[in-house]
Amino acid sequence: MKIIRKPEWLQKRISPGSHAEMERLLGDLRLHTVCQEALCPNISECFSQKQATFLIMGNACTRLCTFCNVRQETPLPIDPEEPVRVAAAVERLGLAHVVITSPTRDDLPDGGAGHYAATVMAMRTISPATRIELLAPDFQGSRDSLATVLAAAPDIFGHNLETVPRLYEIRKGADYRRSLQLLAAAGEAAPSIPTKSGIMLGLGEGLDEVRSVMSDLRSAGCSYLSIGQYLAPSRNHQPVLEFVKPEIFDLLRTEGLALGFSHVESGPYVRSSYHAGSYTD
Repeated sequence: MKIIRKPEWLQKRISPGSHAEMERLLGDLRLHTVCQEALCPNISECFSQKQATFLIMGNACTRLCTFCNVRQETPLPIDPEEPVRVAAAVERLGLAHVVITSPTRDDLPDGGAGHYAATVMAMRTISPATRIELLAPDFQGSRDSLATVLAAAPDIFGHNLETVPRLYEIRKGADYRRSLQLLAAAGEAAPSIPTKSGIMLGLGEGLDEVRSVMSDLRSAGCSYLSIGQYLAPSRNHQPVLEFVKPEIFDLLRTEGLALGFSHVESGPYVRSSYHAGSYTD
């Protein structure tokens, strides 16, 4: 397949020299970040500002999504001390807002829900002022797992739809309706906790399909939405079919706000956790 050259609005540079302090902290505490594992183009910007999205429960995933750079192999057992180390990192960085995510762990009976809850509780103890956002997997639709996570009272509960229903073959093991139902169930079970989702553009979706996803999310009670450009981590991943122009992202932000989202972050470099602290009701 022909490789499409990046346009001028997608030329952000990664500066490894700005990562040293953050990488020392992560190494000292034996922690992973999705910034590193997903080869995020915003890593230099965020690390230089002492911002990071922590990846708990290891850096290996049990699913086979073709767009993701997280390793697809048998994960290691969960480290019960990890929640305290994450909380220590949050305290040392002085984070006002933190995003916690994980690989999908279908190998665990609860999908890792208990570990998410333990991480929230550790942060409440060590860094009580920090606003906690979770970007969780679908827990295979388990309402018990969802209840475990919500009982820990995160400030935001997130779960990404990633793309339009027609293209869900890139999300091996996921189901569009199940993900929507998870977000709706979270809102019904804990109405004081806003829900958030994210989608990628450039995979061959149509604009009307994106609008339909946005409408579905609002019907599910979703408050926050991120929309960004998909960038393939390598030639072995799902290819980029289009580099979407910035004005389309601006249009979708306007339309999303008109639909009733409390906040829409939409732009070529937007990711789920990018500027996450700016999302407010």
